[in-house]
Amino acid sequence: MADNPYRPGAAHAPPYLAGREAEQREFSRLLKQTPVLENLVLTGIRGIGKTVLMREALRKDAAENGWLWVGSDISEAASVSENHLVRRLLTDLNTFSADWEYSSSERYPLGFTEVAEHQTIHFDYQTMMTLFKREPGLSSDKIKRILLVAWELMQKHMPDKKGIIFAWDEAQNLADRSEVDQYPLGVLLDVFSSLQSQGVPFMLLLTGLPTLFPKLVDSRTYAERMFRVMTLDNLNYDESREAIAKPLDKVPEQIKNFFNSFSDDIYDLTKGYPYFIQFWCRELYDYLAGTRPDVDEDGAEAEVMERISRKLDMDFFEARWARLTDRQRDLLSIIAQLENSSGEFTVQEIVEGSKRTEQAFSSSHANQMLNSLFAKGLIFKNRHGKYVLAVPLLDQYIRRRITGDDTHKENDHD
Repeated sequence: MADNPYRPGAAHAPPYLAGREAEQREFSRLLKQTPVLENLVLTGIRGIGKTVLMREALRKDAAENGWLWVGSDISEAASVSENHLVRRLLTDLNTFSADWEYSSSERYPLGFTEVAEHQTIHFDYQTMMTLFKREPGLSSDKIKRILLVAWELMQKHMPDKKGIIFAWDEAQNLADRSEVDQYPLGVLLDVFSSLQSQGVPFMLLLTGLPTLFPKLVDSRTYAERMFRVMTLDNLNYDESREAIAKPLDKVPEQIKNFFNSFSDDIYDLTKGYPYFIQFWCRELYDYLAGTRPDVDEDGAEAEVMERISRKLDMDFFEARWARLTDRQRDLLSIIAQLENSSGEFTVQEIVEGSKRTEQAFSSSHANQMLNSLFAKGLIFKNRHGKYVLAVPLLDQYIRRRITGDDTHKENDHD
C-alpha cells in the first residue's frame, strides 16, 4: 500500500491545497499595484493553513509575476530591539543582495608592477551592517537608506524584477517595548510606509494569529490604511471533500470508496478545519493499511470514528485542558454552552451564562480569567472587544466532557 499522503503536522504542506482561491485572487491583485498602496496581513487561528498558503501558493504567484521573495519566521528575539529587527531584515535581504556589486576599485600593489588589482565590494550582510552603523539618524533613517540603496542596485542587477515581497510568518511576535524605548514594530511600519510613498516597490506580507492586526494598529494608527487583511476560515463542504479526495487520485478504487463513505462524517466532525481534516484522514488511512476492514460490516464505521475521535481528544485537546486551573475550566465550560460558542462572545454573555450554573462569575473575575486564558493561547480578543476560542472545536470537546464521558473523567488527575 502506498505511503500515507496526509500531513497533519505543523506547517506541513498538504498533498492538495483545497480552497483559498479568493485569497489567491486578492493577492494577485496586490501584485499588480503601481505604486504599492496596500500590504497584506494573512491571519487566522493555528492550523487553518496560513503558512501553507503563503509558502505554497502566494510565493509561487509572486515569482510568476516578477517579484523577488525574501522572508522567514519571526521569532520573539527579532522583536527584542530595533537593532534585532534590522538584523532580521538584512539577513533575509542578503539572500539575493549578496551577489550584487555595491562598489569596485582598482588598487596598485606596492612595488614596480603596473598591474592593478580589481576589488569588488558586494552588497552583502556585512556591507549593509557597515552602512547601517555609519549612517546618521535614527534606526528608521538608517534602514530606509539601506533599502533605498538595495532598490537602486536591484534595478541594475535584476532589471526584470518588479520588486520585493518581505514575507514574514509568525508576525504576531513583533511588538513595541515602550518600557525600554524600543519600537521595532513601529520602525518596520514607518520604514515601509516611507519607502512606498517614494514609489519603491517593496511590499510586506505578514502572517500571524488574530492578535497581529490589532498590534499593528496600536503601534501606528495609519497601519489600518497600509494593510489589506485576509482572515482564513474553515474550508466549506466542497473544499473539504476535495482536501479528502484529491490526495487519493493514484490509489486503488477500494481505498477511494472507503474514504468516500466517510467524507460527510469527516466534514461534520471537523467543520472544515484543515488540520483536523488531515488528522482524521491520516488516521483512517493508517487504519485501512493495518486492518483492511469491510466498511459494509455493521458497526465498523462507528467503531472507527469513535476510535479516532478519542485519539484526537488525547493528542490535541487533553494536554491543553490539563494545563488549566479548575476555575479556568469552569469559565471555558460556560463559554462552551453559549449559543455562539464557536463564534464571538462577550464578557457580559459569559456572566449571564454563569448565572445558570453553580460557577457564577462577575465581570471583573471573567475579565481576569479571559486574560489568563489569552496568555495560554486559548482565547483571542478581537478589535471590537469580543472574544473567540483560539482552539478549533474546543467547545465541542468541552461539551463532550460535560456529558460525563468516563474516559475523560479517568484522564483527570486534578
